[in-house]
Amino acid sequence: MSKPIPSAGRTLNVLHVDDDPMNLRVVEEILSAFGHNAVKASSGPEALAFLSQQVFDVVLLDIHMPGMSGLEVIERLRNSDGPERDTPVIALTADIVTRRPEEYLGLGFNDFIAKPILVSGLIAAIVRAATTRAAAGDHAIGRTG
Repeated sequence: MSKPIPSAGRTLNVLHVDDDPMNLRVVEEILSAFGHNAVKASSGPEALAFLSQQVFDVVLLDIHMPGMSGLEVIERLRNSDGPERDTPVIALTADIVTRRPEEYLGLGFNDFIAKPILVSGLIAAIVRAATTRAAAGDHAIGRTG
């Protein structure tokens, strides 16, 4: 018997950054099936532009992209001055040989998902990241729920 997939209890706005159109489409289908909104970006610069203009609950960020890697994106995001710098970011990669999953946390990511993506793992990571951010935000401005 499988464990139930967690729910965020609300619609989440998720920015998915990947240079592979098929990956973008599959994740968009998964997110919409769970009632979440997906905004797709196919490059690092496009992702940073979206993040400077719109608030996202979570970012799903591919690591290996041409031009600007996910590692460069996370570094620029975390070093920015805007409120987007605190957006939870989940690393997505098929490369689990070069870096261990926990190393991504030290690079500024909030979580890690290996490709191929499992639906339950994806949704659980997104809900976990969004819930953690919401709790931190409530605490930071003095709300308790």
